[in-house]
Amino acid sequence: MQQPKNLTPVSQLGEFGLISRITRDIVLRNPTTIKGAGDDAAVIECGSKCLVFTTDMLTEGIHFDLVYFPLKHLGYKSAVVNFSDICAMNGVPKQITVSIGLSSKFSVEAVEEMYSGINAACEKYGVDLVGGDTVASASGLVISIAALGEAVKEQITYRNTAGKNDLICVSGDIGASYMGLLLLQREKKIFLESPGVQPDFSDKDYLLRRHLLPEARADIIRMFQEFKIKPTSMIDISDGLSSEILHLCHESGLGCTIYEDKIPMHPVARETARELNLDSTMVMLNGGEDYELLFTISQSDYEKIKDVQQVSIIGHMTDKEKGCYLSSKNNVLHPLTAQGWDAFLKGK
Repeated sequence: MQQPKNLTPVSQLGEFGLISRITRDIVLRNPTTIKGAGDDAAVIECGSKCLVFTTDMLTEGIHFDLVYFPLKHLGYKSAVVNFSDICAMNGVPKQITVSIGLSSKFSVEAVEEMYSGINAACEKYGVDLVGGDTVASASGLVISIAALGEAVKEQITYRNTAGKNDLICVSGDIGASYMGLLLLQREKKIFLESPGVQPDFSDKDYLLRRHLLPEARADIIRMFQEFKIKPTSMIDISDGLSSEILHLCHESGLGCTIYEDKIPMHPVARETARELNLDSTMVMLNGGEDYELLFTISQSDYEKIKDVQQVSIIGHMTDKEKGCYLSSKNNVLHPLTAQGWDAFLKGK
């Protein structure tokens, strides 16, 4: 059979290029669909509130490695990354469904262990597990979780609504998850070369927890409500800070300037970067999987948020024509580029 010519490999487009390609011709046919593809979650009108819907898939060998990822932790993280997407819309997660593909290597007890982590996440965030599906898999474990949340229509926050001169803020600290991943990968390599050697994670508990057991920033959503702040745009940091900032800028039709010395990094993460001969700024910009919230606020909300310990103001939005830049500690401007995680480019 003759093979078709001029086919485009997925790796040529990458994840976001592929998403743009396959969603460009989508037509929304129902008036209750307020927001479709293109944000952290879809938004559906439902009575006095809106439903916020998202889904996320994790595959063994791409998103996680069972050599060092405990199944209970994996279950917990699989649920939390979906809760984070709901929070990124200024919503509250309420229900999830869980679908899994299992290879023959998994025992019933192993599956129960993973679900114990999912249930722990649901209990902590007040979420109900309401269904799902289980199928056979020929190549390892696949986890697909869909999450449903709710929000008041007027409080829902999108990626494309930032304004010029808005302040760019981030919750928590950035880069620790990536450093935790590098430590786990290093110890795996040592173990495979010398099976009797025990892993050395002394004083690195914070980094491991940030990667294996991340949290969704539902507390920041409650803070918005308490302080009567509505972000002008928002996204969660899953693919790296620089990538997510560029999303906000692209969707909002703006540029930005962020400041290297304003980006928060945990001292243990910074010290570990030095130990591994990595530039800490590179780690903060491109590491990914922090699941912190990146958001913009109007300057009129500055007084409300300036003293909040879990929030750092790292820059501001500018005219699109000015571009997107990082201002270094010595005041040199460097163009921001998206170098975060992209599974489709992994093998390039």
